[in-house]
Formats: sequence, structure tokens, C-alpha cells
Amino acid sequence: MAFTSFRGASSGLLAVLRKGPRLRKRAKKTKVRSSTPTSPANATPASPPIASLAPLTQIISQYLDEKDIERVKEAYRFSDQAHLGQFRASGEPYISHPIAVTEICAGWKLDADSLMAALLHDVMEDTGVPKQELAERFGPDVAEIVDGLSKLDRLEFATKAEQQAESFRKMLLAMARDVRVILIKLADRLHNMRTLDAVSPEKRRRIARETMEIYTPIAHRLGLNALFRELQDLCFQATYPNRYEVLKKAVMSARGNRREVLGKITEAVKVALPAAGIEAEISSREKSLFGIYKKMVEQKKSFSDVLDIYGFRVVVHTLPECYLALGTLHQLYRPVPGKFKDYIAIPKLNGYQSLHTTLLGPYGTPVEFQFRTRDMDRVAEEGVAAHWLYKNDDSELNTLQKRTHQWLQSLLDIQSQTGDSGEFLEHVKVDLFPDAVYVFTPQGKIVSLPRGATPVDFAYSIHTDIGNQAIASKINGEFSPLRTELKSGDQVEIVTSPASRPSAQWLNYVRTGRARSEIRHYLRTVKYEESVAFGQRLLMQAFDQIGAPYPQDDDLNWEKLAKSSGAASREEILADIGLGKRLAAVVARRFAPENTILATTAAAVDEITTAKATPILIHGNEGQAVQLAQCCGPLPGDAIIGGIRLGHGLVIHMADCSVAQRQRAREPERWIPVAWANDTARHLNTRLEVTVINERGVLGRLAAEITDAGSNILHLTMQEEAAATGLLHLTIQVDSRKHLAQVIRAIRHVQQVQKIVRVKG
Repeated sequence: MAFTSFRGASSGLLAVLRKGPRLRKRAKKTKVRSSTPTSPANATPASPPIASLAPLTQIISQYLDEKDIERVKEAYRFSDQAHLGQFRASGEPYISHPIAVTEICAGWKLDADSLMAALLHDVMEDTGVPKQELAERFGPDVAEIVDGLSKLDRLEFATKAEQQAESFRKMLLAMARDVRVILIKLADRLHNMRTLDAVSPEKRRRIARETMEIYTPIAHRLGLNALFRELQDLCFQATYPNRYEVLKKAVMSARGNRREVLGKITEAVKVALPAAGIEAEISSREKSLFGIYKKMVEQKKSFSDVLDIYGFRVVVHTLPECYLALGTLHQLYRPVPGKFKDYIAIPKLNGYQSLHTTLLGPYGTPVEFQFRTRDMDRVAEEGVAAHWLYKNDDSELNTLQKRTHQWLQSLLDIQSQTGDSGEFLEHVKVDLFPDAVYVFTPQGKIVSLPRGATPVDFAYSIHTDIGNQAIASKINGEFSPLRTELKSGDQVEIVTSPASRPSAQWLNYVRTGRARSEIRHYLRTVKYEESVAFGQRLLMQAFDQIGAPYPQDDDLNWEKLAKSSGAASREEILADIGLGKRLAAVVARRFAPENTILATTAAAVDEITTAKATPILIHGNEGQAVQLAQCCGPLPGDAIIGGIRLGHGLVIHMADCSVAQRQRAREPERWIPVAWANDTARHLNTRLEVTVINERGVLGRLAAEITDAGSNILHLTMQEEAAATGLLHLTIQVDSRKHLAQVIRAIRHVQQVQKIVRVKG
């Protein structure tokens, strides 16, 4: 909020579910009679609403069938009976409030279940009707919505603040499951704000602060702009009634003074657009009172200095006509530089689309124009409720509704993990931080990351060692690739292994500076240290093969060798050996006694060393200096060979790998004997192709068998081979070839599996 006066104390914000004022005492159960209908849903009522179903029936008859209308009437009769003897603080029968809320929802054309829930939204909380009874009479969907709207009044809490925070948490849970919950809640809050006159000024201000801090931002985020503006004005009126009245009179006075100017503009536009072949609906509008007041406060202006309080909306048939109408009026009046905004090409986060421009009208009066199509106009005013047709399948929702559901889900996940009520409410205003995502550790700690961040960023934000040892991630309990983009509300768990090391590929998708710097530091230092250690292993083996002692303390010869080969130090020579830039056998011969070398040629030495070669033992956790080839994916138990690859160190292949055989034929001097050590690393990756009969539940049974066999699925894709079969591509973690055989036997237990192939290329 830019207007600091609405930043209330946290204690005021905690009462987020407190509805409008009402009396909860029961009176003698007599039938409530009504005489005057409730005011329309889109206008502030001039007189207190009286219970009548006629206006609501008239609205819903325009889009609901007879069966659904009868269901809504049945919900009304049930709610009317349940609320008998209850009255609002104004003295009205309480049923007038559910009816008014339902009329607002009907204005959005919500479905029958939503309208029934709106009529029943207080029966559980205020009359003690159990959820089970609602489910039996009106269906489980209606009961779930009503339950989500009901506060936790009957449970024991240490403080009132805790109760209110938990009530809001409960509503968020329901919102994530069903977006209709928040739509009904916003309608409920709107009617309560319209009828605040019956309560004390202190309570009025408290409810207004709650609304401005909680519900107004949510309405804006959902694109409910008409409701958003009305809530702002009602909050302004309740919080600063004197300022509201003074500003209202000033606007009315200015409206009379500028009527002539607005009339001239209207006539000129009505002539110019048809002349350009554009059929349009033209309407004038005023800025909301709160919008004017906010501008006065922010820019420190008096009312007379705020000139652009009036504007026009031009609604056309097609998108191209928006731009054509804009160009037409730019020829009619001079545009103000820097005041053009194209929200059609780049919509706002809440789905709003429109062209905005400010023109200098007659007498130099600045006037804002908005250009949009009819569909854009409906979305601009009603947001996610525009053209509402609720569906259970998320894939059938429109883009805005999908985005809204995702936002509610992320909001829910964030709040469900925090225990502090102040922090809990602050995170409701997630739309104030569009460039950040909030994710959770398994312990419930909130971590803020830049948008586009991945589990690697998350791991390094927790601890450097966690980042350096990350091998996989679990997002919301499911294994996901480390390059997965995180969303607000995700719970992230990093799977680590002491044998794991950072990969240079991570630099392609990390977003945080810390992760990037840590990875680069590792690649510069740790990889270098690993290469030095592995190079020393290779060189020591080379000395053993020629029968010469390793020159551990021969600093003079090391210095001579470094100078002659262009290296800076012994460590650099060893690192070059480990990275494959130098051959260990050649370096060893440079140190050998003269009588040993003179007796043989270099080729003869290579022959001798090859014959005497003792295999290098591979543990699988040597780091970057030793890599398992991706082309064949060797596992402990496979016959293997090792090739020194320039800049990459030793690469381990399966002995029958065709790639390795071709490379060995070209450069035989770079290949050395290798063998698996007894204590090899765990969780090595391998790939399988599984052909299955495409039946329901086969994937679940397959995953269960793999898990029971002690393996993890890191990646899975599926393609259809025929009408009845599918081919699964799996990347799994195993400890050895023997372990892989156990996993394959477990997979064969699934009846739908037809064929299993280990992918070696």
C-alpha cells in the first residue's frame, strides 16, 4: 500500500475472517416477512436490505435452468429456516445478508453450487448445522465450500489472534481446493462493508483496515477490479468519513463545472470513430474517491491540482479496432507524452488488458481514454469470475483461472508451513512481491528466491555443503530434476551424497549469485584438487610399472620438469595428468634412471608398462577427475575400460562400448586398465526402457516395485508405441549391476510389463 494510513497494526489484521456486524442471540422462531428487495449487487444500497428472493430469482433465471433454480430456492428455504430469530446489528433479519451475498455471486454468473453455498455460508458457523447434513441435502461440493467459509469459533485457542489466524489458514486450504470459496468470501466482505453503518466507529475502522490489508489485494490479484475499487472507497469512507465526504462533494462540484468539457469530448468522439468505420460503445467514468485521495497524498497535491479525474472507456468489437480507435483519437486530440500504456500486448498479472492514453481535450483538460474489446472489458471488471463456468478438470479452465488456481495453491503452501501469525498474514500479500518465489524446507522454514530459481539455488541458500553434495531433489514429495523451476509454495527437499560433486552444467540454470559463485569456486579449486590427487595416483602406478620409485622428495627434478614442460609447479603437472593433458607414462619416463630408459625405446616402454599394468581401482566417487561415461552408463559389476580424455580426466566405459572401442582404436596410448573397487559408491544412474500394456494403474504399480527394490526413479517419460502399449524411458538409481538385476526382476512382477531393456547407448 502506498497510503500508509491503511497499514494497520498486526492485531487488526489478524481478524481476517470476522464478518460484518451481527447479533448472534436466538429469538423465538417466527417466520421472517420481507417487503423491500435487496439493492442490486453492483450498487451501494440506499436503504437497509430486506429479505426477498425476487431480485435473485430474476438474475439467475437468465442463465440457470429450472432444475438448478429449484436447488437454489431449496438452499434459500433451508438457510431461512436455520437463521430464524437471528438479526443483524441493524435490526434486519439475518437472512437478508446471505441473499445479498448470493446476488453479488449471481452477478458474476457463478454456478448453482456456488449460489447455494453463498446462501448457506453462515449456517454451520451461526446455527450449528453439521457439515454432514449439508452434504446429504445439497451435495459434497456445497458442504466443502461452506465448511471452507466457516470460522473455527468452537475450538479452543490460546489467544484470539491465534484463532483468527487459524481461521484464515482454514479458508486458504479451501481456496486452494476450490477458487469459488474466495469469490463467495469476497462477496460476503463486500456486503458487510456496504452495511457498516450499524456498528460503532471503532469497529468500523477495524473492519476497514482488515479489508484494505487482506481482501482488497486479493480482489485486485484475482482481477475483480469493480469490486476492488468499491472496497477501496468503502474502506476510505469507514476510516476517514470526514475526508471522504469533503472529497465527494468536491468531485460532484467539479463534475458540474466540467460537464460542458466532457460533453464536447463525447460528441467529438462519437463523430470521429464512426467516420473511421469503428462501431464502439463510449462511456465516461470518474476515478474512484480513494484513487483521487491516494494521488493527492502521494503527490502532495490539492484537489484543484488533480486534473485527470475523468476519463472515457471505448469498447469495440475486435482487437485491431482497439489500435485503430487509439490512432483515430490521437489525430483528434494531442496525446500527452509518456502516458501511453499497452496492457493488451503485455497484460497485467491479474489478466487485465486495455490500451491507456491521456489526451489534452478542450481548454487543455487532460482526459484518459481506455480502449478494449467486450471480452477484455468483462475480464477487466470481473477478472477470474468473467464468463464463470466452474469445472473440476483444471485443464478445462481458461488461462486466467488456471493462473489464479496456481496462485492460490502457492499461497496456501506458503502459509501452511509458518507458525507466526504476523508472518502468516504478511505472506498473503504475495502479489506485492511478483519477482520473488517462496519455498519451504522440509522443516517448514520459508526461503525466498528469485523467480526462476531451481532446487540447486535452494540447496546453496541452505548451506554450501548441501549444494555441493546435491544429487537429486524432491518437490512436494516427488522426485524432480535439479533444473526444475520452483514455484511459490513448493516444499523442497535436497537429496545429498558425500560422493556427489557440483556440475558445470548447473551454471546454465542457476539464478542466485551465491549458487553461481559457489559452483565456480568448486570448479576452480575442488576439481583442481581432485585432479591433482588422481594424477598422483596415475603417476605412481606408472612408476610401479617401469620399476622405478616415485620421486616424492625429488624437488630438483620436479622443478626441472616443470620448467621444461611449461608448468608452474608439481601440482600443475599432476593436475594435467589427472585431466588427461599429460600422459602418466611419459612423465614417469622423464624421471626414470638413465640406464632404465636407455635400454628401451619409448614404444618398448609402452609395451612393458601395458604388460605389467595394474588396474586403477574405480570407486565411483572420485569426483570430476573420474567420470562414468553417459554413452554406456557402466555399473559396478560391468567389465570396464578407462580412457584419458583431454580436459576431462579419466572416463570409464563398459568394455564392449562401441564409442570406447572406436576411440581406443584411434588413440591406444590414452587407454589404461581399470577395475571396480570393492567399496564402490552407491546411487549410480542407469537407464531402462520398459514396454508395458497401457492400462490404468500400471505406472503406480511399476513405481511401487522399483521403490520396494531399493531404487529411486530420477526421470520418466512415456511414448505410445501402439494403441494398447507404451514405452517408458526410466532413469533410476542403483548400487551395482547386481542391484540392477534385482530391480529388473521386481519390475517383471508387474503383469502389464512386456519387455525390459537396459539402455547402454
